[in-house]
Parts: sequence; C-alpha cells; structure tokens
Amino acid sequence: MEAFDILVIGGGPGGYSLAIAAARKGLKTALFEKEHLGGTCLNRGCVPTKTLLHASEVYRSAADGAAIGIHAEGLRADIPEIFAYKERISRQLCGGVESLLKGAGVTLLRGRAVITAPGSVRVTGEDGGDYEARRILIATGSVPVRPPIPGLELAMTSDELLEGTDHLYRSIVIIGGGVIGIEFATFYADLGCEVTVIEGMDRLLPNMDKELGQSLALILKKQGVKVFTNAMVQSVEKTGEDIAVNFTCKEKSETVSGEAVLCAIGRRPYCDGLFADGISVEMNRRSIAVNERYETSIPHIYAIGDVSAKIQLAHVATAQGIACVDLLYGRENHTSMSVVPSCIYCRPEIAVVGLTEAEAKEAGIPVKVGKHVMFDNAKTLIADPGRCFMKFVAHAETRELLGAQLMCEHASDMIGGVSQALANHMTADQFLLAIRPHPSFEEAMTAALEDLAQKLG
Repeated sequence: MEAFDILVIGGGPGGYSLAIAAARKGLKTALFEKEHLGGTCLNRGCVPTKTLLHASEVYRSAADGAAIGIHAEGLRADIPEIFAYKERISRQLCGGVESLLKGAGVTLLRGRAVITAPGSVRVTGEDGGDYEARRILIATGSVPVRPPIPGLELAMTSDELLEGTDHLYRSIVIIGGGVIGIEFATFYADLGCEVTVIEGMDRLLPNMDKELGQSLALILKKQGVKVFTNAMVQSVEKTGEDIAVNFTCKEKSETVSGEAVLCAIGRRPYCDGLFADGISVEMNRRSIAVNERYETSIPHIYAIGDVSAKIQLAHVATAQGIACVDLLYGRENHTSMSVVPSCIYCRPEIAVVGLTEAEAKEAGIPVKVGKHVMFDNAKTLIADPGRCFMKFVAHAETRELLGAQLMCEHASDMIGGVSQALANHMTADQFLLAIRPHPSFEEAMTAALEDLAQKLG
C-alpha cells in the first residue's frame, strides 16, 4: 500500500492549488480525480461559460455593426463550432493544470476515491487500489441542483447544456435568475434566441444589491428577454416539439414554452459516495462542516471549496487550498478570507465585493453610500452597454470602505483593486487619492468616491 503525506480528493481549483502548494513545500502528495482536471471551473462552469459569452459577444458585435456602418455579410451563429471552441479552451487549460501538477511533483491518480478510514482511501478506476496518508484533503466541489418539481427531468442542468448541441435553439426557458441563469440568458440573447427567465424571488440576482437586479432586468428586456420575477414553477411538461413551464406569478397561472429548458437554480456540495460505510463526518446541512482551520470532525481530514465553503466560487476554493497548506505548516495565511469579490459576466458586467447598504444596515452598521451613474463616461458612451453605475459603501463614522457594487463594462477587471482597498481597511479618502486615467471606465470610481466623501462630510 503506497503511503503519502497528503492525499487530495478532487482536481478542481481548490484541489490542484492545494496539491501544488503542498508538493512545493516538500510533502509527498497525490491527487485523485475521476474525470477531467480543473473541476467545474474549467469544464462545466467559469471558463466554458465565459468562452461561450466571448463567442456570442463577437457575433453580436458583428451583427450590431450595421448600426454604425459596419456590415458582416452572411453572418450566422455556428453553434457546433462555438461549442468546439469552448472545448478546445477547456482542454488546453486542463492540460496546463496537469503540467503544473507534474512539475510540482504531485502524483496524479485517476479514479473514484472513497475514504475508508482516517488516513485511508480506496480508489476504483484506472489507478485502483488502497492508499494511505497522514492527512486527507477533500475538494470534491459541487453539482447542479434539480428540485422535485414534476417534469423537471425534461430540463437540462448547466452541466448538460455545456455538453453542446448541433443547432441554435429557437427558444429557451431559464428557471433561475441568479448568476448561472443570467449568463446563459446573455449568451442565447446575443445569438438571437427567444429567451425567458423565471425567478422565484422579487428580482434578478436576489442575493446582491437590489439596484443591480432591477437594472439588469431592464437591460435584458430591452434585448428582448422576457423576465418573470416572484414566479414559482409548478411543473414542466412536453407539448409537441416544445417544453412548457407552468408557473404562478402574482397569484396568476402562467405558461411559457421553449425548445429547451434550463434549470439554473444553484448548486449543492458534492460528497456522494465519498465515505465508506461506518465512517462519516459532521455535516452543516448539505455541506461538510469545518472549523476555521478547514478541519472536519475526523482528525487529519480536511475540506475546502464548494463542498464546505459558504461561498461557492473558484477563487475562494483556490485561496482556501493555499491557506490550508499554510496552516498545516503553522503559518497564518496572508490572504484575507473576509473580502471575496464576485463577478457576473452579463452585459454590462457586474462585480461586487463586501457589504451592500442593506446588509450593513441589517447588521446595525451606520453607513453612507456614494454613487455615480455613468451617463457622462466617455468609454461607456462609446460602448453603449445600457445603464451603468458604481456604488461605494463606507462606515459613516470611521469612513472605512465596506463594500462596492459595479455595473459597467470591464467591472470584473476593476473589482480586484477595490477588493485590495477593503482588505487593507482603506478609507474612502485614501482610495480617492489615486489618479485614474481618462478616458476609462475606471474614472467613474473617482466620481462615485467624491459623492461618497461629500455625504460622509
């Protein structure tokens, strides 16, 4: 039986980052993966969806070019080629991960891993066998949720949709107005598909600042997307060539049909079959419960990423993986786990970090909010993505920045600088000291911060 210092179960961002960090510190490390390296992020989530969105933006930009005198003759959306492009990008990045693991000296083992006892793992598959380690690190990620709604088996999950199709759907109904649903709505709307979004809460992106969801709904409607909020799906059924989604909205029964239906209402931690009979860890509902050092209830077994984290994001899993290795070495990690940026790749992009005004008030924190609507921003006028704005939230007494919400072009590229300001406890005045280039989207930050400083007095 081969023995290691660390066995990592799961080859997503958290798992492979942890394995590489551990191996570089001289620990004999093995990583188990039953499918493709890269996990959800590289194969069924972040990267594939952004690749599709890039392709659809290129198509939309060419199609819209006639408005300013640019013509694209014979333009059409080649769906098989778009999905083949997505697959090429994923395979290239997954190959890069394998090279990094090999370069760091990590042993890659293919197969399904089951924890049989503390320090023991049994693998079935290509590299089947029994393995031992001083520590086991769980990074098995998450899978899409499919609730028990009658007929919902007719709907695809995001995993299934990303496998590709041989043609562009005439119409698609998307159940869920969160991050996943909105990004797919943007993709299909770009390509001219008839899109309907059904969200059970009172607005799109219900876990974010209220104004973001409201503004996004207006923009999507202008793009021809039908949006229903406060809408609860009752059933899904086949009707001829289409699939019908029956729901109630404002106490009224409604039905919309589409050639395809996507169920995009979230993901759950994936730990199915992870533990053999007779061994289990304490759970926090569906998540594996861990303490601040990522330790489970079983000594020397740890869990990071979607399977245990409150926030299911690839960069959170990566940060936790590296932090976990640092803690094993008795070193406090330098990354601030309390400042987590989040991005949505719709058009315009949305990026947020820290507290919203509503969250701060709910927590009893006195705040002031500075805002700038980007009607006068030159780059925004040129791109014409729709209503764009930036908001900053600061403590009303200490003036420390507590949060930011950006809805504009390249928001995902700017939120990192804002996150750095929050992680270093900068005040609005300190963040305002920087000169921002003109013309740029970023210069709107100065205007929003000036509004905030004025309100702080």
